[in-house]
Amino acid sequence: MKKLLKRYSPNQNEIKNHKTLSWLSKHLHNPSLWNFNRKSISKAFAIGLFCAFTPVPFQMLLAAPCAIIFSANLPVAVALVWITNPITIPPIFYACYKLGAWILEVNIKQDFVMSFKYVWQVFDTIWQPFLLGCLILSIVSSVLGYFSIQFVYRLKAYKRLRKS
Repeated sequence: MKKLLKRYSPNQNEIKNHKTLSWLSKHLHNPSLWNFNRKSISKAFAIGLFCAFTPVPFQMLLAAPCAIIFSANLPVAVALVWITNPITIPPIFYACYKLGAWILEVNIKQDFVMSFKYVWQVFDTIWQPFLLGCLILSIVSSVLGYFSIQFVYRLKAYKRLRKS
């Protein structure tokens, strides 16, 4: 898995020398942004999963500065936000709304219709449960992602130790 991620991640020097990203070059020298180790990958999973469930456009633009601030693996953090893509956003965000509505005990009296017109009609009722559901899923997925990667790395190390 590590070799696959390294093969498809961008070259550090290419990004540093890119004209549009030159203003970030002083921040991109941190080796943690490019290393594939337990610490940086775990942080990247937490950041990427948190940003994936954040209901904002261009989630990659949120994940990249967070990865730089927290010294997480940049390519992994940015790639993980694509869990929510144009195909998966409707069911995921609907699940976020349902979770928030269940917690806040909010019911919409109209039948659900998948359209922007419907969403605008009931927006004053759905925005709070939706944001609460997104926040809960963001936090839970990022914590689970972080500790899952920690567990996988430790399990691999344990198996390597046991072999020798």
